[in-house]
Amino acid sequence: MLIRRLIPGLIPGLILGCCALIMTCSLQAQIQIEADLPALRRGTYTDSALWHQVAEFCDAYPRRLSGTTVLEEGLDWISARMQQQGWSVRTQPVMVPTWIRGAESLRMLSAPSRPLPMMGLGGSVGTNGTPIKAEVLVVRSFEELDARGAEARGKIVVWNVPFTTYGETVQYRYGGASAAAAHGAVASLTRSVGPYGMQTPHTGGMGYREDVQKIPSAAITMEDAMLMQRMQDRGQSIELELMMEARSAEDRPSRNIIIEIPGSEHPEEVVVMGGHIDAWDVGTGAMDDASGCFVTWHALNAIKGLGKQPKRTIRVCFWTNEENGLRGGKAYADLTAHEQHVLAMEVDGGTFQPVGFSGSVEGSLKADVEALLQAGITTSPKPPTLVQGGGGADTGPLRARGVPVIELVVDTSKYFWYHHTEADTPDKLDPRELNDCAYAMAVMAWGIANR
Repeated sequence: MLIRRLIPGLIPGLILGCCALIMTCSLQAQIQIEADLPALRRGTYTDSALWHQVAEFCDAYPRRLSGTTVLEEGLDWISARMQQQGWSVRTQPVMVPTWIRGAESLRMLSAPSRPLPMMGLGGSVGTNGTPIKAEVLVVRSFEELDARGAEARGKIVVWNVPFTTYGETVQYRYGGASAAAAHGAVASLTRSVGPYGMQTPHTGGMGYREDVQKIPSAAITMEDAMLMQRMQDRGQSIELELMMEARSAEDRPSRNIIIEIPGSEHPEEVVVMGGHIDAWDVGTGAMDDASGCFVTWHALNAIKGLGKQPKRTIRVCFWTNEENGLRGGKAYADLTAHEQHVLAMEVDGGTFQPVGFSGSVEGSLKADVEALLQAGITTSPKPPTLVQGGGGADTGPLRARGVPVIELVVDTSKYFWYHHTEADTPDKLDPRELNDCAYAMAVMAWGIANR
């Protein structure tokens, strides 16, 4: 009875005491993290060293499509460099799909006859050794194709869809072939997904429905898509000749690469960050996504340079096969299912001026992420923001298991100019902005690992 009488009076004091203790611990952690920021900045702002490392790798190992020798040789190079820096490197075996482009061409047979720039889309079938010659139907949407479906039979459907957002426009690249085949088309050509063109086609992944015939699918330039739209609007007949040797082969072995700093208090709790190291078989994949990988590697080097262990494990993973299969992200989620991931962070939207993060975080973790954003993780004149939703492709399998995920958001005003093209080369990157991205990732990883 005495205890029951005392409890009502004890509870408010206990609550106040616990709150004070929590606030004191949080304040001490915040002060410690803020004290480490100058050292993290010094560790990430190493003039143009990061840029030169990205350029050296991309110049030596371009066109890193899954299943290619050049990708695996590039992974060997990275592992050797990491070991030279003193990292203990481990790998995760991953079987990846293999798509081979082969020779390809597109020619306009209608006057004025001439070759047109094009790129087969990853996963497409070829033309079975014989060029396809057919007239063209140009449409601006799935709805227009459905309305004019009878006109598509035996023709090449050209999707002249202007760029709005990547997520909205890319559906025509991915699903355009099956939509066209459902109406009897013999091939599908998609206007390159991007807001700006200089007669440069953009490749990327596509897929097929099981209930319709697989037809060849390729990307053409935005200029040629608009040209054919104008010709059709004038009532002119358009005939094209398409040849593609594209084919798929058996899966081949690849691997994820992992380095980490074990946690001092909770090593079983993991903060992982990374990007995908594979690329398309055009350009060098500097923006998409070698620089994203190297930014997180640079961030972990800066954290290591503090000379302190984080409370939780901080890990960097270079995922393989994001572009045409996402096998690396899926394998990572499967092979680490026994671990507790506190947060998964990805850099796969370019490495231009960082402006914040997007992702799926809630509660106290969301508050901590927002607090770290306010610590000044970017040199952008605008305050950094956390946008709810998304969080990255390779971290998607982790998100499906309930792991909070965020992705670095940068100024993408020019990113989709070069995305999946021959023009994705290191010269598009700015050394200062790369360092900014590395600093943002270092601060976020260090802060969350010590929260």
